[in-house]
Amino acid sequence: MSSTIIDTNFNFPGQKEVYKGKVREVYTLENNLLVMVATDRLSAFDVVMPKGIPYKGQILNQIATKMMADTADIVPNWLLATPDPNVAVGHACEPFKVEMVIRGYLSGHAAREYKLGKRELCGVAMPNGMEENDKFPTPILTPATKAEMGDHDEDISREAILERGIVSEEDYVILEKYTRALFQRGTEIAAKRGLILVDTKYEFGKTKTGEIVLIDEIHTPDSSRYFYADGYQERQDKGEMQKQLSKEFVRQWLISNNFQGLEGQVVPEMTDEYIQTVSERYIELYENITGEKFIKGDISNIQERIETNVVHYLTDSQK
Repeated sequence: MSSTIIDTNFNFPGQKEVYKGKVREVYTLENNLLVMVATDRLSAFDVVMPKGIPYKGQILNQIATKMMADTADIVPNWLLATPDPNVAVGHACEPFKVEMVIRGYLSGHAAREYKLGKRELCGVAMPNGMEENDKFPTPILTPATKAEMGDHDEDISREAILERGIVSEEDYVILEKYTRALFQRGTEIAAKRGLILVDTKYEFGKTKTGEIVLIDEIHTPDSSRYFYADGYQERQDKGEMQKQLSKEFVRQWLISNNFQGLEGQVVPEMTDEYIQTVSERYIELYENITGEKFIKGDISNIQERIETNVVHYLTDSQK
């Protein structure tokens, strides 16, 4: 697909270095600024798929920036501006090397572990007698260590994080508090859209002044799982699969094609027709999660568009 952005090689004014993650590319500039570009890359099972998904980067960026605005009153974040549909600009931070995963329901990875007979995840007990997609009595925190590109994130307990000195206890208490507050707000926002926020992950960093802030994405279909609230209980009572709003549909397609990111497995071919359906699904996710109509950006030359918009923003902000 020529209408996607898979890789970038910008040289913005004051640029110092570039970090390329699974989906986002982060440009560090002078004056403690970061330019984060959301590409159209698709990652599943910690593997980046060979082809991009049209509009995916724009969708993720716009959901994340909207959700940051909707939660800024309870948790500070890194964001300063969004000069382009695929770009967020904010404060440079030192990221904590853990992802704060919080689960309200027994779904996804937790459900797969549960089916294997495990009743503890990241040192947190999971009650006996649960069915997949049942609600936990209270949301559980199941952190993961941050992986480099191509590596798998790993479950880790609170105790192990503190023992290894990955995060200080003082900071970790704040991360836990912020995670629960964000999940509560996300749950309330989702409910207004007729959705259930099932599980999600948050990433945090520390600014140059030592403030802990929310970074990266928040409440997007890549970082979160949503169910439709209407009919949820009926489907549970009948043992039926839930209607989901997340990229779990991609994971399930990969599983059905014998791929889970395990050694020796080959990524199945994604035809242009299938990629188009994934793009349409992401647009559906955007409109359901935000309650707003998705307005497609100009993708005739995404690289040029991004560079022009970012340079204009940086130039104007220095005046």
